[in-house]
Amino acid sequence: MVLCKRPSVFLSLAVLLSSLTACASSPVAKNLEDSLAADPKLQNNSVIFGKAKQTEPQQLPQSTVKLPADFPATIPLYTNAQLQEVTPSSNGVSTRWLSSDPSNIIEDFYRNQFQANKWQILQQPTDQQSNVFVAQQNDLQIKVSIQPKSVTNAAPNQPQTNTELLIEYGDKVTATAQPTPTPSETNNNVPQTGDSQFIGPVPPVNVASQPTSTPDASETTSEFSDLNKVLPELRQHIQDLAALGVLSVQSNAAKSNTATNQFEPNKIITRKEYARWLVAANNAMYANNPAKQIRLASESAQSAFSDVPKTNPDFGQIQGLAEAGLIPSPLSGDSTEVLFRPDAPLTREQLILWKLPLDTRQALPGANLDAVKQTWGFQDVGKIDPKALRAVLADFQSGEQSNIRRVFGYTTLFQPKKPVTRAEAAAALWYFGTQGDGVSASDALKLKRS
Repeated sequence: MVLCKRPSVFLSLAVLLSSLTACASSPVAKNLEDSLAADPKLQNNSVIFGKAKQTEPQQLPQSTVKLPADFPATIPLYTNAQLQEVTPSSNGVSTRWLSSDPSNIIEDFYRNQFQANKWQILQQPTDQQSNVFVAQQNDLQIKVSIQPKSVTNAAPNQPQTNTELLIEYGDKVTATAQPTPTPSETNNNVPQTGDSQFIGPVPPVNVASQPTSTPDASETTSEFSDLNKVLPELRQHIQDLAALGVLSVQSNAAKSNTATNQFEPNKIITRKEYARWLVAANNAMYANNPAKQIRLASESAQSAFSDVPKTNPDFGQIQGLAEAGLIPSPLSGDSTEVLFRPDAPLTREQLILWKLPLDTRQALPGANLDAVKQTWGFQDVGKIDPKALRAVLADFQSGEQSNIRRVFGYTTLFQPKKPVTRAEAAAALWYFGTQGDGVSASDALKLKRS
């Protein structure tokens, strides 16, 4: 019986298909087609079925500002940043950019670009300062400032936050020392030695005791060739002081046929060399303020130290510091300090002890071991000489501008007897004063050039 029914089943299916085909354009067929179609809401919702659509990156409004025609091709540009403004600056050209990318990504981009393309990084972002790069290549120096910004009243397709980049570029202005002006180049209105209106410092009559008057042929203050050995955060300090004529440079010309100037930043500095730099840096910082300058001793002065006679080339500076009470000596009541030991290494505690009176310009506060330990937290506070305790405590009051923080960074060990390098000594002398009330070598350079 089943076999007999099969022809009727096939016949019924054929009739049904023929009806559907013939009535494809009929309302009934249309309703049937719509009922079997996919839900349009599901088609647009790619998260439920299939792979989610990629979110389109947020775009900043288009800018019509163009780069200058002579913009250096060696300056790396972040691709996802739009130029907003081009303005002249004091040392060249300043460009302002905006990007929707986070500031840390842009910071990593520039750090990698500078390193890969052999830029000399003079300054780079740290946890204590803003996101600023200063880099140099040949005679081109650039400054890249990276700052996150909030967007108010953002457009529908505009991100709520973005990153602002300031790229300033120009010629190198701080690495090369300025030559000492000749008498004909000095201001005729400024009183000179011998004039009735001249106010110190008066150089000694003994010219041999004054190295600035008769400089050694191997010492100059031109650009250094070995600053790649210095921590990036200290390089600019050294260059600024060199431009002021404070630092001495050892030229390889005396040792070989090359004439490359070596600063030797990691070499231990001697007490006599630091005394020379200390006087030169202080007087350069306060070139227009004779009341804050250190007077050099004349040949008629009685030597305070038995190992620094009047014939010593550094007698004027060392004796001047002693007579001003800035270093321990019999003149200040320290009867045990009869020897200066000019060729001995300068220690950390001596660097602070000699420098702090020129920062505070007042008597140092009383101090004890507990006070220093509570402020600085040094584990080796008991090793600090009692004479240096007051200076170490006073240095804490200068905050981020303190000599210890600026030179040695964060540390819980002061290591007071550890010798100081030439680079560390230069970092200490780059700034005179307390936090919010002081002058840097950079400030002194601007004043000198103006």
